[in-house]
This record gives sequence, structure tokens and C-alpha cells, in this order.
Amino acid sequence: MNHDFVEKNIFVMLVLTVVAISFGGLVEIVPLFFQKQTTEPIEGLKPLTAMQLEGRDIYIREGCNNCHSQMIRPLRAETERYGHYSVAGEFVYDHPFLWGSKRTGPDLARVGGRYSDDWHRAHMMDPRSVVPESNMPAYPWLFENTLRAELTPKKMQALRMVGVPYTDDDIASASVAVEGKKEIDALIEYLQQLGLLLRHKR
Repeated sequence: MNHDFVEKNIFVMLVLTVVAISFGGLVEIVPLFFQKQTTEPIEGLKPLTAMQLEGRDIYIREGCNNCHSQMIRPLRAETERYGHYSVAGEFVYDHPFLWGSKRTGPDLARVGGRYSDDWHRAHMMDPRSVVPESNMPAYPWLFENTLRAELTPKKMQALRMVGVPYTDDDIASASVAVEGKKEIDALIEYLQQLGLLLRHKR
């Protein structure tokens, strides 16, 4: 095709641009659906428990992922600070993914087990009591709000439809597991399991 014709005909240029981008996208994306390292869970990975699942929903509701990423890049500066770089197999049960790129606060991909439950409680009630330079807001309502136990089984059923391997027993016992618990308890349980499977690897 004549080069001058393409450059002077905006419609042809637009169509060819879309074709080129679409082809490039397919070449990059489609193979990922067939690679085991991107579609299969890493060894030991299990679906979130009822409490952890509720905690994750609170994490999303409160916008924690707007300031904290959960994706460690394979760069020395990142792995020295946060631990093993993130791998796709860690996130196969996550809907939606919470990788993020904004780091107003530190990355939380490997925060599980780094601090005690009491530290997290103090941090959520008054961040500057444990990190004086923090600009994070306090979340006192998490200590007052009670989880809605009737919703948890429905969330698990929905996630099972998109491939998360919850069993009938998991779903049946979900309401009892969260009944009467406070939101802060669920959030801490979620944070305490983040990144444990690869935390000690380099």
C-alpha cells in the first residue's frame, strides 16, 4: 500500500493502527492463558477463609489499595525492602486483583506476620502512635462495625462461579465463622496472611 496514501487518509490510518495494536495485544496476552506459571496457584495457596474474605472486602471498601500496592517488582531495590518479587500464581484466586502501583504507603504484598495483631490495631486506630511520620488516616469505625454474616456465603458462592475452589462445607460454615466479629478483626486476618507463602524466599 502506498505510504503517502496511508498518511493522508485518516480513516485508513486509523483502521491500520487498530489492526496493528490488536495483533500486538493478542500476541502478548493470549499465550499467558496457556502458561502454567500464570494460571496455576503456587504450592500451598488456598482460598481466603470467611474472615479473610470479609477483611479483603473491607480493605477494598476503605480504599487501602489506593495508597498501598500489593505487587513487588523483580528489581533489587524492591526485593531488598519487601521480599520475594510477586508471581502470578499467588493471585489466581483474587477477584479483583489488588496489585496497584500507587505507594503513598508501603507495599503490603509481604506484610503478613511482620507485625503483631496488637500493632495493627494500634495502627488502624491511630497510625501516628506507631509510625510518627505516617499520613494515613485513622479508622476507628472498624472497631465498632460488626460483620454481616448473612452475606459471606453469597460472596463465596459468587467466587466459586469464577473458579475459586470453595467447598460446600466452606460456604455452609461461613456465616458462623464471621458471626458477631468486628470489621477490624477481619481486616487484620486478611493482612496477616498476605505474602506468607513466598515471604522468606529471595
